[in-house]
Amino acid sequence: MTTTELEGGSERGPLPPRALIVTMLGLYVREFGGWISVSALIRLMAAAGVDEQAVRSSLSRLKRRGIVEAERRGGVAGYALSEYARAVLEVGDRRIFARREQQAHDWVVVVFSVPESERQKRHALRSRLSWLGFGTVSSGVWIAPGHLADDAREVLLGDGLHPYVDLFRAEYLAFGDPAAKVAQWWDLVTLEQLYTDFLEAHEPARQAWAARREVPSGPDAFADYVRALTAWRRLPYLDPGLPTDLLPASWSGTRAAETFFALHRVLAGPAHDFVTAEAGAARQG
Repeated sequence: MTTTELEGGSERGPLPPRALIVTMLGLYVREFGGWISVSALIRLMAAAGVDEQAVRSSLSRLKRRGIVEAERRGGVAGYALSEYARAVLEVGDRRIFARREQQAHDWVVVVFSVPESERQKRHALRSRLSWLGFGTVSSGVWIAPGHLADDAREVLLGDGLHPYVDLFRAEYLAFGDPAAKVAQWWDLVTLEQLYTDFLEAHEPARQAWAARREVPSGPDAFADYVRALTAWRRLPYLDPGLPTDLLPASWSGTRAAETFFALHRVLAGPAHDFVTAEAGAARQG
């Protein structure tokens, strides 16, 4: 099983309906006991521009991926988040909603060796390290900012990959330029473009909401918030919070974070109220 659906993926282009649905599930469904009726989900996603057929098709795919499980409650058809999805989303919360102005130059280093007879474990380990935001020093040596040490320990233990791994805290001493090394270990060019894409897509919404004086309406707030969060939630996985003085002077990640958190401050409350009301209406028939 991969985490691509839960992290939002790294691809550019329009956000697929299932990504918007995962955002909705992660934001609200855990609060509702981890389950939501199909009818409520269809009504809510309609506000975000996703039609009923796309919702049903996306749910089928998410079920096949082990992210949701079909479950009837009180004779009502619905879906529950799997235990796997809940665990991944909890780690994601810490990453997605954290404002990181990272200055420390301490690192966590993973050194691993997997026997050829268990190469599937090697693939799983690399996938998990990539998902956590580690950069590649060499095939068996990966690196990340030190603040990810606890996440790495938790995820590797949870996935049973720890027997193949040694974790170290480290400081870079010599013999290269740390900024040049960071550019080798992470694909900063692609990440910069993703931040630029985010700004182009969502900075106009930030400006529009900032210009309004009235309280945001529920459906509009929900639609803009879910779209912004869906686009944003992939980025903190790809960008592990690197020290800002090791990044290019033109780095757009800071501006992208300002845009997202500005939208979050304005829209999260009205969006939550809208979802709560719609889900309650669906439960009542």
